Amino acid sequence: MSPLVAVAVGSVAGGFVQGLSGFGFGLIALGIWAWVIDPTIAGPMVVFGSLLGQSLTFAVVRRGFDPQRLLPFVVGGLFGVPVGVALLRHIDPLGFKLAVGIILLVWCPTALLSGELPRVTRGGRMADAAVGWMGGVMGGLGGLTGPAPTLWCALRGWDRDSQRAIFQSFNFVMQGLTMAVYIMTGTITTKTLPFFVIEAPAMLLPTLIGARLYLRFSEAGFRRLILLLLTVSGLVLVASTLPRLL
Repeated sequence: MSPLVAVAVGSVAGGFVQGLSGFGFGLIALGIWAWVIDPTIAGPMVVFGSLLGQSLTFAVVRRGFDPQRLLPFVVGGLFGVPVGVALLRHIDPLGFKLAVGIILLVWCPTALLSGELPRVTRGGRMADAAVGWMGGVMGGLGGLTGPAPTLWCALRGWDRDSQRAIFQSFNFVMQGLTMAVYIMTGTITTKTLPFFVIEAPAMLLPTLIGARLYLRFSEAGFRRLILLLLTVSGLVLVASTLPRLL
């Protein structure tokens, strides 16, 4: 598969999952891009695609958007990112990703098979901020901003639009910060821009189709979708890191 074809295919698949669930663009797209695209180019492409997909689909969860509910997550995340970056000097990122993958592979299938998630009602905004901080740390350490707030929103028992509005907006802010850093540090070069030109139109229609299908999901169906995608995320993390560690 040529790089240009891989970019188009990964963008179509990642865009559809992004539109359907509100996250997971990088998980799907990198599964295709990693074979033929240089990592220094693939990283900015994931951030660009995620930001575009989240912008295109925010309308489907605007009813659940609550700035006051989102704020603790974002504040916590902003404080967490530099901590995660600092920990890079002391923690093996591969080992960290493997540990996160194992946790997801154990917890999410168990919750999926049980049919009912435990509901966390205590902790208030401080607990939400702590989860946002954890997401920021995981993002700075391994690019994993999504799992912690996504799982936490499900445990909170909020309706599907509120859940998606929180973790999608959180990821948007964190990835927007990442994109700004990429631009300021010159990570995005003239070699990257032609891939963006292919990526954007390729993911446009699939993302909108995924968003339309999202509207047909029940609360229980959306919960199962989130747990299933987090399980797949754990599987990908384990499969991609364990052989390199061994």
